[in-house]
Amino acid sequence: MAHEFNFLKLKRLGVDTHQEAVVYMRQDCHVAIAEGFTAQSRVEVCTESSSTIATLALVSNELLSHEQAGVSEAAWRLLNKPADDEHLSFRHPRAVDSMSFVRGKLYGERFTAETAAAVIHDIKQGRYSDIQLSAFVTACAGDRLNLEETVAITQAMVASGQRFNWGESKVLDKHCVGGLPGNRTTPIVTAIIAANGLMMPKTSSRAITSPAGTADTMETMTPVQLEFDQMQQIVEQQGACLAWGGSVSLSPTDDIVIRVERALDLDSEGQLVASVISKKVAAGSQQVLIDIPVGPTAKVRSQAMAERLASLLEQTGKAMGLNVSTVITDGTQPIGRGIGPALEARDVLQVLMNDQNAPQDLKQKSLQLAGTMLEMAQHCDVGDGFKLAEETLISGNAMVKFCAICDAQGGFQQPGTAPYTHTITATANGVVAYFNNRFISRLASLAGAPNAVTAGLEVHVQLGDQVRVGTPLFTLHAEAPGELQYALEFLDGHTDVVRIEEELV
Repeated sequence: MAHEFNFLKLKRLGVDTHQEAVVYMRQDCHVAIAEGFTAQSRVEVCTESSSTIATLALVSNELLSHEQAGVSEAAWRLLNKPADDEHLSFRHPRAVDSMSFVRGKLYGERFTAETAAAVIHDIKQGRYSDIQLSAFVTACAGDRLNLEETVAITQAMVASGQRFNWGESKVLDKHCVGGLPGNRTTPIVTAIIAANGLMMPKTSSRAITSPAGTADTMETMTPVQLEFDQMQQIVEQQGACLAWGGSVSLSPTDDIVIRVERALDLDSEGQLVASVISKKVAAGSQQVLIDIPVGPTAKVRSQAMAERLASLLEQTGKAMGLNVSTVITDGTQPIGRGIGPALEARDVLQVLMNDQNAPQDLKQKSLQLAGTMLEMAQHCDVGDGFKLAEETLISGNAMVKFCAICDAQGGFQQPGTAPYTHTITATANGVVAYFNNRFISRLASLAGAPNAVTAGLEVHVQLGDQVRVGTPLFTLHAEAPGELQYALEFLDGHTDVVRIEEELV
């Protein structure tokens, strides 16, 4: 029970700190003085019915009175949305003992099942500040996690959230490790698999460092924030869903870690594997196909790196009871034309609707992945999967199933279009010889994607295409002129986004 002098009245400030809980108080208020709180202190904030741990920010102006404490939107939600003027009490939280394991990892020690579980538990409980989370992400960055550590973190992440059990022996799933612009095969594959009567409870992430994730793309067409029971009902009715994993609390610590990875622009091979496999296990999947694009400017840049990652994914999956298959694909150029949520959604719809203008590379890759999965499920003979997937698409059955899934999730809507565009054209005659995938993704992000859902970049050429001066190479799409200009300024200093080479006779 907190003492009366330890109370302050809540003031909802409407400050968006994303997922980080932040509390604000005057530096000269009685609580800050009595508790010895300083800026960036971790404080436990309590109402009568709930509590959370937040980072403290101190103010010295009239934003707050001496009797008030402000809360960010994230803190307000974690406190179960209390009313203004409700009493809040404050105290120092217990020490985060698991940080010693993170420090040990930074100095070369290995995570064990016990230490990984302790770290993941404290992250889930909100006990790690963003600074501490940054240390954890850094400790795991690159290839610093071995197989045993990756399995330990994966197990801890699964245990931290809810888990589906479908009671089926053939529950399918797919994933792409990312790093390739466009490549939005998941909605198409999911529709084909479900149209064949198989189960695919697809949960996807939002963008980490890319211009769009599958959840961002799907959200331009249908709601993706589903409750656990709602997702279960939709999958039981339709055989599939296309939901944001964060909304159903599957491996919830993963979304917390992803937020910091995004800010640091750091990827961890082991953390990537733990993220993918933990969410597949939590979704109740049993047979998983993972796409690993390889290219000089993709996330995975060499065949050797791809083979190492494939082995780690397959072995971690096996340790968690999953049958994981991997396929190494071409990552030298974008797949599809659109890069950004709405632009990628347009490509998906064109493929599903058998539009003659649909990007054929996206169509072919989707059919190959779907065909492989149909064979994995023994739904057809080996070698017949592509043909069955193609028949499902051409017949219109995949589009019918896609619309049914969207209707079940809350209805279908057409993705929008951006009001501002600028097309970049070739300045020389020749052949398209190179795409810098990282720069293309960066341009789409600077144009506003994924937060501006209609923003991004539209590619007009592919490797090997012959072009002449003035041939359109790509078009930037933006929702605000300032964002379009921002992308164009970046382009001025990076001319090697699409390389045109003279054709040898």
